[in-house]
Amino acid sequence: MELLGYFSAVLIGISLGLIGGGGSILTIPILVYLFKIEPENATSYSLFIVGFSSLIGTYKHYKLGNLQIKAALYFGIPSLVALLITRKFILPTIPSVVFKINQYQITKDVLIMVAFSVLMIFAAFSMIKKQSETESRETNHLKLAFLGITIGIITGFLGAGGGFLIIPTLVLFANLSMKHAIGSSLFIIFINSTIGFLGDVINGVNINYSFLIIITSIASIGILIGTQLSKKIDGKKLKPAFGWFVLVMGIYIISKEFLNM
Repeated sequence: MELLGYFSAVLIGISLGLIGGGGSILTIPILVYLFKIEPENATSYSLFIVGFSSLIGTYKHYKLGNLQIKAALYFGIPSLVALLITRKFILPTIPSVVFKINQYQITKDVLIMVAFSVLMIFAAFSMIKKQSETESRETNHLKLAFLGITIGIITGFLGAGGGFLIIPTLVLFANLSMKHAIGSSLFIIFINSTIGFLGDVINGVNINYSFLIIITSIASIGILIGTQLSKKIDGKKLKPAFGWFVLVMGIYIISKEFLNM
């Protein structure tokens, strides 16, 4: 299973390089189901793996001219503040057993995985649905900032980079093309994920750094491959295919968690 996990880590980077998101969708299930890491700790690991991989992707897309700093900052700064508040004050207050239904109990770990899978399913439909790109509309900075806060909370709670939500937001409200949205998404993911991980370290989360470096190195190779492929493949064509993959994976995770209750 671990061997499969190391192989799967390459897909994390490829996903980020190709479509500017989806890294956490792969990372958290890989860490939880293949490496047997507790879901709460897996969110911390995911933040580092996705964050560092996104840094490499950001540089590559910057060289390609796909990074739009202004839109990224309008979205990224409110998102970062929301992420830090969530990781520092909200997540630690959630009890180990959230609630009980008859003889069944919903633990914090189950809640994280179920919430993540539900988010995956909604995100999958947004990726499968054909989205139009219009260049004439002005950027709605207020909506962009508000959505940044919303996705920052999601990132903080689930340890997700949020790229699969950031990209539609940048396309619809920042009026970016798909290529520019991908490059800018990676920049936002890098900032949010890195700061979120540092916050977890400060808060005393137990980290196996040797394991983390190995997985991150493998994912980084994947993002180099994904970025190279993105030069030749239209990201719009990849989004529906990846959306179906995310949908299947989300249904699998939510089914697995409820069957194990």
